[in-house]
Amino acid sequence: MILRPLNIDDKDEALQAHAELALDDFSFLLGAFDENEPWKNYLERVSATSRGEDLSNGYVPATFLVADVEGQIVGRSSIRHELNDYLRERGGHIGYGVRPNFRKFGYATEILRQSLIIARGLGIESALVTCDDDNIGSSKVIEKCGGVFENIVELEDDVMLRRYWILT
Repeated sequence: MILRPLNIDDKDEALQAHAELALDDFSFLLGAFDENEPWKNYLERVSATSRGEDLSNGYVPATFLVADVEGQIVGRSSIRHELNDYLRERGGHIGYGVRPNFRKFGYATEILRQSLIIARGLGIESALVTCDDDNIGSSKVIEKCGGVFENIVELEDDVMLRRYWILT
Protein backbone atom coordinates (compact mmCIF):
# COMPACT_ATOMS: atom_id res chain seq x y z
CA MET A 1 0.00 0.00 0.00
CA ILE A 2 1.21 3.47 -0.83
CA LEU A 3 -0.12 6.89 0.10
CA ARG A 4 -0.20 9.17 -2.91
CA PRO A 5 -1.93 12.34 -4.09
CA LEU A 6 -5.16 12.09 -6.03
CA ASN A 7 -4.79 12.38 -9.79
CA ILE A 8 -7.02 13.13 -12.75
CA ASP A 9 -7.71 9.41 -13.35
CA ASP A 10 -8.99 8.86 -9.79
CA LYS A 11 -12.24 10.77 -10.22
CA ASP A 12 -14.74 7.90 -10.55
CA GLU A 13 -13.21 5.76 -7.81
CA ALA A 14 -12.78 8.73 -5.46
CA LEU A 15 -16.40 9.75 -5.97
CA GLN A 16 -17.47 6.16 -5.26
CA ALA A 17 -15.40 6.14 -2.05
CA HIS A 18 -16.93 9.49 -1.09
CA ALA A 19 -20.45 8.08 -1.54
CA GLU A 20 -19.62 4.90 0.41
CA LEU A 21 -18.18 6.72 3.40
CA ALA A 22 -20.96 9.32 3.41
CA LEU A 23 -23.18 6.47 4.63
CA ASP A 24 -20.93 6.40 7.74
CA ASP A 25 -21.22 10.21 8.04
CA PHE A 26 -17.56 10.48 7.01
CA SER A 27 -16.28 12.72 4.23
CA PHE A 28 -13.77 10.96 2.00
CA LEU A 29 -13.05 14.01 -0.13
CA LEU A 30 -12.06 17.16 1.72
CA GLY A 31 -12.05 20.88 1.30
CA ALA A 32 -15.78 21.51 0.97
CA PHE A 33 -16.00 19.12 -1.97
CA ASP A 34 -18.68 20.10 -4.47
CA GLU A 35 -19.79 17.51 -7.04
CA ASN A 36 -20.45 20.33 -9.53
CA GLU A 37 -16.85 21.55 -9.38
CA PRO A 38 -14.69 20.28 -12.23
CA TRP A 39 -12.40 17.49 -10.97
CA LYS A 40 -9.29 19.29 -12.22
CA ASN A 41 -10.23 22.37 -10.19
CA TYR A 42 -10.78 20.23 -7.09
CA LEU A 43 -7.33 18.64 -7.52
CA GLU A 44 -5.76 22.09 -7.87
CA ARG A 45 -7.51 23.24 -4.70
CA VAL A 46 -6.30 20.18 -2.76
CA SER A 47 -2.76 20.81 -3.98
CA ALA A 48 -2.94 24.48 -2.99
CA THR A 49 -4.16 23.48 0.48
CA SER A 50 -1.06 21.30 0.93
CA ARG A 51 1.07 24.37 0.17
CA GLY A 52 -0.97 26.56 2.51
CA GLU A 53 -2.28 28.68 -0.37
CA ASP A 54 -5.79 30.08 -0.80
CA LEU A 55 -7.02 28.51 2.43
CA SER A 56 -10.70 28.87 3.23
CA ASN A 57 -11.55 30.46 6.56
CA GLY A 58 -10.83 28.00 9.37
CA TYR A 59 -8.64 25.72 7.27
CA VAL A 60 -4.95 24.96 7.85
CA PRO A 61 -2.37 23.60 5.42
CA ALA A 62 -3.07 19.89 4.94
CA THR A 63 -1.76 17.06 2.80
CA PHE A 64 -4.51 14.85 1.38
CA LEU A 65 -3.45 11.42 0.17
CA VAL A 66 -5.24 8.29 -0.99
CA ALA A 67 -4.23 4.79 0.03
CA ASP A 68 -3.53 2.83 -3.14
CA VAL A 69 -3.26 -0.95 -3.28
CA GLU A 70 -2.37 -2.22 -6.74
CA GLY A 71 -4.14 0.72 -8.40
CA GLN A 72 -7.26 0.60 -6.22
CA ILE A 73 -8.15 3.30 -3.70
CA VAL A 74 -8.81 1.62 -0.35
CA GLY A 75 -8.79 4.68 1.90
CA ARG A 76 -7.35 8.09 2.53
CA SER A 77 -5.44 10.30 4.93
CA SER A 78 -5.48 13.99 5.69
CA ILE A 79 -2.40 15.26 7.49
CA ARG A 80 -2.90 18.71 8.97
CA HIS A 81 0.39 20.61 9.19
CA GLU A 82 -0.75 22.55 12.26
CA LEU A 83 -3.68 22.72 14.63
CA ASN A 84 -6.23 25.48 14.98
CA ASP A 85 -8.74 25.57 17.84
CA TYR A 86 -11.20 23.31 16.02
CA LEU A 87 -8.60 20.68 15.13
CA ARG A 88 -7.09 20.85 18.61
CA GLU A 89 -10.51 19.93 20.00
CA ARG A 90 -11.91 17.57 17.35
CA GLY A 91 -9.84 16.55 14.38
CA GLY A 92 -6.20 16.39 15.37
CA HIS A 93 -3.25 16.26 13.01
CA ILE A 94 -4.27 13.13 11.11
CA GLY A 95 -7.65 11.98 9.87
CA TYR A 96 -7.96 8.72 8.00
CA GLY A 97 -10.63 6.44 6.64
CA VAL A 98 -10.96 3.08 4.92
CA ARG A 99 -13.66 2.14 2.45
CA PRO A 100 -16.11 -0.40 3.92
CA ASN A 101 -15.11 -3.31 1.63
CA PHE A 102 -11.46 -2.92 2.64
CA ARG A 103 -11.82 -2.82 6.40
CA LYS A 104 -10.22 -5.39 8.69
CA PHE A 105 -7.28 -6.02 6.35
CA GLY A 106 -4.81 -3.79 8.21
CA TYR A 107 -5.09 -0.83 5.83
CA ALA A 108 -6.09 1.66 8.54
CA THR A 109 -2.99 0.79 10.56
CA GLU A 110 -0.77 1.17 7.52
CA ILE A 111 -2.42 4.46 6.52
CA LEU A 112 -1.82 5.88 10.00
CA ARG A 113 1.73 4.49 10.16
CA GLN A 114 2.70 6.10 6.85
CA SER A 115 0.87 9.32 7.77
CA LEU A 116 2.95 9.60 10.94
CA ILE A 117 6.14 9.37 8.87
CA ILE A 118 4.87 12.18 6.64
CA ALA A 119 3.88 14.24 9.69
CA ARG A 120 7.41 13.85 11.06
CA GLY A 121 8.73 15.17 7.75
CA LEU A 122 6.50 18.22 8.20
CA GLY A 123 8.11 18.93 11.57
CA ILE A 124 5.31 17.53 13.73
CA GLU A 125 6.99 15.80 16.67
CA SER A 126 3.85 14.61 18.42
CA ALA A 127 0.61 14.12 16.48
CA LEU A 128 -2.85 14.42 17.94
CA VAL A 129 -5.17 11.71 16.61
CA THR A 130 -8.80 11.44 17.67
CA CYS A 131 -11.70 9.05 17.19
CA ASP A 132 -15.23 8.66 18.46
CA ASP A 133 -15.29 6.87 21.78
CA ASP A 134 -17.45 4.10 20.35
CA ASN A 135 -15.13 3.49 17.37
CA ILE A 136 -13.30 0.48 18.81
CA GLY A 137 -11.56 -0.31 15.51
CA SER A 138 -10.04 3.16 15.23
CA SER A 139 -8.95 3.29 18.86
CA LYS A 140 -7.16 -0.07 18.38
CA VAL A 141 -5.43 1.25 15.26
CA ILE A 142 -4.28 4.39 17.07
CA GLU A 143 -2.98 2.40 20.03
CA LYS A 144 -1.23 -0.07 17.71
CA CYS A 145 0.59 2.87 16.14
CA GLY A 146 1.81 4.10 19.52
CA GLY A 147 -1.06 6.33 20.54
CA VAL A 148 -0.96 7.40 24.17
CA PHE A 149 -4.46 8.02 25.49
CA GLU A 150 -4.94 11.55 26.82
CA ASN A 151 -8.63 11.78 27.63
CA ILE A 152 -12.22 11.58 26.44
CA VAL A 153 -13.99 14.85 25.81
CA GLU A 154 -17.69 15.45 25.37
CA LEU A 155 -18.39 17.77 22.48
CA GLU A 156 -21.37 20.08 22.26
CA ASP A 157 -23.23 17.66 19.97
CA ASP A 158 -23.09 14.87 22.61
CA VAL A 159 -20.25 13.09 20.79
CA MET A 160 -17.68 11.49 23.06
CA LEU A 161 -14.22 11.83 21.51
CA ARG A 162 -11.07 9.89 22.44
CA ARG A 163 -7.82 11.88 22.17
CA TYR A 164 -4.39 10.31 21.67
CA TRP A 165 -0.88 11.65 21.15
CA ILE A 166 1.63 9.75 19.03
CA LEU A 167 5.33 10.56 18.83
CA THR A 168 6.25 10.71 15.17
